[in-house]
Amino acid sequence: MRKVIAANLLNKRIGEVFEGIVTGAAPKGTYVRLRQVPAEGRVIRGQQGMDVGDRVSVKLVAVDIAKGFIDFERAS
Repeated sequence: MRKVIAANLLNKRIGEVFEGIVTGAAPKGTYVRLRQVPAEGRVIRGQQGMDVGDRVSVKLVAVDIAKGFIDFERAS
């Protein structure tokens, strides 16, 4: 339920850049928890070279409220 609420909160903020911390890096995906908003999502583009604990800037590219999915790309 938390993921659905987070996706709903971020729905109108697609295209914005956020600061976050890498919380998981595995073959299945790289995950980032945002610092300003209580949300975590998967980095779908630009995740190469990210390691757990890295502070990164990510751009919100998509959300799926029904599934609670939040997708980011690495911001330049």
